[in-house]
Amino acid sequence: MLLTILIFVVAGLAEIGGGYLVWLWLRESKPLWYGIVGSLILIAYGIIPTLQNFPSFGRVYAAYGGVFVVLAVLWGWLIDKKTPDMYDWIGAMICIVGVSVMFWAPRS
Repeated sequence: MLLTILIFVVAGLAEIGGGYLVWLWLRESKPLWYGIVGSLILIAYGIIPTLQNFPSFGRVYAAYGGVFVVLAVLWGWLIDKKTPDMYDWIGAMICIVGVSVMFWAPRS
């Protein structure tokens, strides 16, 4: 279970971090190398979720989406300095509950 969570967190940080660098390059006129490094990180993000031990692509990416939402809220708070409101936190918790149901519900 901890490895599953760790892989999702690493994938989320790669997706958000890579996207953020591309954003800075294109939207805030940062140097080209921001875009190049961001793009390379985004390529790594595409590979990282494949390390999950689940056979279903759809289930892995659907569950990852919930983890991504939580990480994006935290990124906005810690990096962009935009304090999440109560509804951001409620939405993030709903996503975590959904991820938990998808991954750890008993199946036959």
